[in-house]
Amino acid sequence: MVRIRVLVVDDHRIFAESLAAALAAEPDVEVSAAGSGSAAMRSLERAAAEGRRFDVLLVDADLGAVAPGLRPAVPVHEVSENGHVDGISLVSGVRSSQAYVRVVVLAEKDDPRRAALALQAGASGWVAKDCSLSRLLTVIRGVLRDETHLPPALLTGVLRELTAARKHRTESERLVESLTPREREVLRCMVAGLGRKAVAERLFLSPHTVRTHMQNVLGKLGVHSTLAAVALARRAGVGPVDLAGDVVERGGQLA
Repeated sequence: MVRIRVLVVDDHRIFAESLAAALAAEPDVEVSAAGSGSAAMRSLERAAAEGRRFDVLLVDADLGAVAPGLRPAVPVHEVSENGHVDGISLVSGVRSSQAYVRVVVLAEKDDPRRAALALQAGASGWVAKDCSLSRLLTVIRGVLRDETHLPPALLTGVLRELTAARKHRTESERLVESLTPREREVLRCMVAGLGRKAVAERLFLSPHTVRTHMQNVLGKLGVHSTLAAVALARRAGVGPVDLAGDVVERGGQLA
């Protein structure tokens, strides 16, 4: 029997353990649970290294939420100052690092905007937390067949959000194109989560010069924070600099 390996990620311990227990009762499902985004990433990496990778990730939409309101969807390494990683960010991070894992977001309420963000981040489904076990199992098995699952009541709103997002992407791309080659490289370093000192070391620049480049990037993009710049860059399709690759050489085209 081919077993489906599922990782439940929710910082509400009772819910996570209850859901894991219910899923584990299925003969073809093997379940683990994690209480935070960082713990989930460690579990995924450890499982992959041991050759028993997870197939499906069930992620709480409100993972790590500490205050009302929606935080920007950013890469996992761009955590907030208190170390929290939100659910949408985890989706993006997992899909970037382990694309074979299918991600389903579990939500307490229908929210077209957040559902659209989840799909854009790479989620394959958005399911109500109070849905039946049979419904959840249908979604889990469906996403493994590359299906996308959304509640019918959300479809119109999600399509509207995705259409608006495409318009924002066009504007974001125009703003990114206004950057110089060096500023675009600095932006890619920002998307990778590098701080000023790390960017300076990577590009062989002084921290003061990097600070100037970062200020120019924010100004040209019309934003006031690194998080906002990263969010805009992601909308424009700008990926992170390859941290495993070679650094930019001194005196190269971007100098």
